[in-house]
Amino acid sequence: MLTKRIIPCLDVKSGRVVKGLRFRSIRDAGDPVRLARRYGAEGADEIVFLDITASEERRRTLAKLVRGVASVLDIPFTVGGGVSSIHDARTILLNGADKAGTNTGAVKDPALITSMMETFGRQCVVVAIDAQRNYGPPPTHNTLFHQGTEEFWYEVYIYGGKKPTGIDAIQWARRAADLGAGEILLTSIDADGTRQGYDMTLTAAVSDAVSVPVIASGGCGEPDHMADVLLHTGASAALAASIFHYDDNAIGSVKGHLHRRGVPIRL
Repeated sequence: MLTKRIIPCLDVKSGRVVKGLRFRSIRDAGDPVRLARRYGAEGADEIVFLDITASEERRRTLAKLVRGVASVLDIPFTVGGGVSSIHDARTILLNGADKAGTNTGAVKDPALITSMMETFGRQCVVVAIDAQRNYGPPPTHNTLFHQGTEEFWYEVYIYGGKKPTGIDAIQWARRAADLGAGEILLTSIDADGTRQGYDMTLTAAVSDAVSVPVIASGGCGEPDHMADVLLHTGASAALAASIFHYDDNAIGSVKGHLHRRGVPIRL
């Protein structure tokens, strides 16, 4: 059985790691290079670095900062934010990232996914999907879910969770994988920062829809939330921020807890 991965996330704004609630109410969490060094030493399987305002501000990812983080890591390192061209992805990879993530750029130009795959290899291509529940009338052929008597679907958002697209998240994940994504980084906007647990429905649906690895993101507040999403959905990895940035949760102790829960993990 393949081991599951534990991935701390560095959401970066103006050169600092930050964390918010449902992509808003941002607060400072520290220096990205210092945190990356710490998480690598504690036993993180990978690191994800997201320049969360790059797309909204129509600029490229902070290459110098990416280089600084890469210099202290010896584990896989994914970078996203503002990747809208092959040139953007190449810059990220040349500055030390192992994988390039794209969200807004891929939604606006799906052919970018295939171009990145053909240029750098599928293993380098991460498509990030920010999804939120929509209880309004769905577009035709969307994947519907039910909560009590309410019906909803998951809508893809771009520009850091600020702009709805009308695109069904499960269908988009399937298309992204078909176009060449090597991995899906799936974030629930509803759960993000709430610390109430991952959106199990969303994660299970996307994991079932694609054959590539899915990273569950948004809502982790304790190690048991990681155990639940890794044991009860098809997610290959669990990403978290707050429990590592602000709480006394060393990655090694979290992994020990997951191991005791029966999660196949690299100790």
